[in-house]
Amino acid sequence: MSVTLPLPLTLSVQDKDSLRTAAYGAVSLLAAADAAGSPHKIATHGSLALASATGPVGHVLAEKSKIGNLNGKSVAALADQVLPALTAAMALLKKQAPGEADNFRATIDIALEAASRARKGEPTPAMTAMTRKITEALDAASRHPVPVLRTPYLPPRTRTP
Repeated sequence: MSVTLPLPLTLSVQDKDSLRTAAYGAVSLLAAADAAGSPHKIATHGSLALASATGPVGHVLAEKSKIGNLNGKSVAALADQVLPALTAAMALLKKQAPGEADNFRATIDIALEAASRARKGEPTPAMTAMTRKITEALDAASRHPVPVLRTPYLPPRTRTP
């Protein structure tokens, strides 16, 4: 099943779930990096910023659906889910609608900035490192494009008598 959005971007339900996992997962990672501070404030401010996204990405992020796969028992386990999802989301959007990839990237950047500002004082070193890892995951789609798998041409078999 596919859903067509206002711009030339068609995403499957699985694609939309991946975008939401990547976006909300990035905010969750940043909140987890400040577990000793105010992770609830970080998560709230970051999520509010994601809710303000516009365009097709904004429509996807605004959908009311449960993001069921953000259940890591540690920050490392959560990062194992979210960082590849960020790279995959960027690769998907760059392939289908490069403008929306830029919109997604800007949305994540704004959410991270809003989340960081929710904390009194400077971000902790752990938050700074997590922001860098999230940024690297977003950039990875440009450095290592997802390969297009092609089936090699195989000529039709001929029968031998």
